[in-house]
Amino acid sequence: MNAKKLLCVLLAAMMVASFAACGNSESTSAQTQAPATQTEEKAEEAKEEKTEEKAEEKKEETSSVSNKTFEITDKGEHIDSFEASTSGQWDKMFAPVTIEGRAQEIGDLAPTAEEQAAMEKEPAYGKPIKFYLADGCTSGPTVANILGYYEEAGLTAEGFKGTSYTEALGTQQADVAVGHIATMLVPSTNGVDLTFVGGAHIGCKSLYVLADSEYNTTADLKGTSISVPNGIGASDYNITSLLLDADGINPQTDVNLMQVSTDACVASMENGEISAALLSDTFAYNMVKDGKLKCIRSLLDEDFADEPCCIIAMNGTFVKENPTISKKVLQCVQKAHQWMRENPEEATQVLIDEGMNSEDLEMNTMLNNSLQFGLDQDFTAVSLEHVVEKYIRLGLITATDSVEEVMDKVWSPVL
Repeated sequence: MNAKKLLCVLLAAMMVASFAACGNSESTSAQTQAPATQTEEKAEEAKEEKTEEKAEEKKEETSSVSNKTFEITDKGEHIDSFEASTSGQWDKMFAPVTIEGRAQEIGDLAPTAEEQAAMEKEPAYGKPIKFYLADGCTSGPTVANILGYYEEAGLTAEGFKGTSYTEALGTQQADVAVGHIATMLVPSTNGVDLTFVGGAHIGCKSLYVLADSEYNTTADLKGTSISVPNGIGASDYNITSLLLDADGINPQTDVNLMQVSTDACVASMENGEISAALLSDTFAYNMVKDGKLKCIRSLLDEDFADEPCCIIAMNGTFVKENPTISKKVLQCVQKAHQWMRENPEEATQVLIDEGMNSEDLEMNTMLNNSLQFGLDQDFTAVSLEHVVEKYIRLGLITATDSVEEVMDKVWSPVL
């Protein structure tokens, strides 16, 4: 019996010791893990604070930019569309007005030591920049290559030819392109992986009617059909909506917007199918001079001189992963735009020689000069915000009704 009691006591003692050991082991493990957990928590908190700080800085910067105003300081010889096209002074619609702060100025492209170090850490370093091959007013990235600007910035580049710059950017077939805001803004809010990084130019499309028609203002177009050549929901539709809305005309209810191809628009006007059409100024220019058409509203009119028509866009993922290289790419394209703005005749001759403009040097020089290539970052940010507001109000953007949310998504000022 005593032996049994002794055995029980020993077993109990062993169990207590075992429990104590387990407890100490768990305690020791917890103590060992605690510093690591605390370190991770602190790192996560620091990361969140940094993200919040950046978001707040961007918000303050955007707010500061939004409060800026850009106004016409000199009209020069400019005359708005209807008067210019009906008074024998058609060329004066293309005389640019002066807006202080509209032009982007780019200096030396060679990367600084700090930029070079940052570029070398980015995944795109050493790989060619893929620019979208385009002509006319969207040729800035190609002109940058012709002028050797990518090389000057420490980059290599190659062109990509596709059928849609929106698709090419969104699928990473191209890293950079210039195109219509009216083409890319809505897709960029609907998940297409592209972002806007800088303003390209103003102007380039207008509403035209037959010269001998009764239509002299957008108000005269109420109850009629207007051609938007590239289709409902596409860029021509969006631009026409903005032009009509500026004059208090509801593009959804006051008129009928329909698709008629560009080359069939004049015939459709003549047979009464449509009253007007949105056409490129290049296409319509000689028909106005010959007395066939007149222009009743234009993106070159004074009230649109503070809004970009075309914009520089890049693949969104590329910009996030390569911020410094993206900055250098934008500088290259904007320096090309600056050269085109400061040397319109020489630039037009280059475009003609490269097959990117028709061979009418005089007409194209005047039209290219009217576009005022290379728009300032702040000018573009303010203007783009106004455009986004209109797109939301007109129901062209439906993904959200928040201007701030759209701007956060589509605007990446990398300069």
